[in-house]
Amino acid sequence: MSLEEQQNLEATYVMHTFGRKPVEFVRGEGMELVDDQGNTYLDFIAGIGVISLGHCHPAVVGALQSQAERLIHVSNYYYIEGRGEVAHRLSDLLNAGAPADAEPWQSFFANSGAEANECAIKLARLHARKRAEARALSAGASADEARAAAAAAPRVIVTLDRSFHGRTMATLAATAQPAKQEAFQPLPDGFAHTPLNDVAALEALFAARGDEICAVMVECVQGEGGVHPCTPEFLAAARKLTEERGALLVCDEVQTGVFRCGAPFAFQRFGIVPDVVTIAKGVASGMPTGMCAARASMAAAFEPGDHGSTFGGSNLAVAAAQATLRTLADEGFAERVERVGAYLRARLAELPDVVEVRGLGLMVAADVAEGIDANDVVLRGLGEGLVLNATGPRTLRFLPPLVCEERHVDVLVEGLARLLAPLPS
Repeated sequence: MSLEEQQNLEATYVMHTFGRKPVEFVRGEGMELVDDQGNTYLDFIAGIGVISLGHCHPAVVGALQSQAERLIHVSNYYYIEGRGEVAHRLSDLLNAGAPADAEPWQSFFANSGAEANECAIKLARLHARKRAEARALSAGASADEARAAAAAAPRVIVTLDRSFHGRTMATLAATAQPAKQEAFQPLPDGFAHTPLNDVAALEALFAARGDEICAVMVECVQGEGGVHPCTPEFLAAARKLTEERGALLVCDEVQTGVFRCGAPFAFQRFGIVPDVVTIAKGVASGMPTGMCAARASMAAAFEPGDHGSTFGGSNLAVAAAQATLRTLADEGFAERVERVGAYLRARLAELPDVVEVRGLGLMVAADVAEGIDANDVVLRGLGEGLVLNATGPRTLRFLPPLVCEERHVDVLVEGLARLLAPLPS
């Protein structure tokens, strides 16, 4: 079906929640996408950081084909092949560089990053309730008094200005971007926001409201906010303050995780160990999959019936995640992402109309000069055979598949040089 036919159908029958670019992709391989007219493009957004192994990687395609022929879905009422192995591999990756006897991580399987963050929010509040109840009982409280202590447990979750944690009602409330929230008020309460990398403001918030706080949720590198990394000092302060108060530190690694920033998870680049990590996007290289992983002692707050998902951790999702994680780990992607990411940042910085470059690994942003419209660059980039993304009027974001090589970066930079040049009068 042609682009025009697809546009007409979607105009009539699909909700208009996206401003789609005028292209219809029908095929892909590695870094390349092909449209309905046979034109080829280099992909530097990877389905918003999803296609870790590139389009239609043989390991993922083979795993899905094999699984689909045997069993597609049975629900979480039953054990299935592969789920335990994926959770074990995730635990090992989360403990990369930790002592051999480090506490294992336990995962809840969801379908998306928003669902993974919903799980983390529920876990943080439930953990606080059970902690308060247990402390009351150990102090000799009656059952009624212990229940009252649980009801009065901390409930506030601190997030950072310009953060993005999802579009469900709870994760939108956690997302400290008023422009995204205003149309959907009233949102659930129980969230407080603080500036990125302002240690003094975070300390002041804990001094004023520490007894109300059950968790701090951070993106080590803010993605939708324009690829702004936390400082090691800020994350160390968040870890110290949460430990002092018995609150949880949650790292939203939906975009930064699964080798996107070089290490298996971005928090490992900052010298901290959180209590909960949320995962999605690149973990299954295109299949809708998410996980909320918590250190076992924290995950123990959940009991059967406290949380669930019909589709989470389905046979197909597990097969894709297993193939993706095995390939990323076995083929040494950490070093490759570091190398190509450094090359990408250096080449972008050479462009005269790029005023700032930020990021880690293959999660990179470039701010362009005043007077250049990043969204217009994205649109015109299609004519250069480049699939690009803008997170703001002057910010280009690059999240290529992790199979990206230096030669792909060279093509990108050559195209950007033309796109950023002044238009003929």
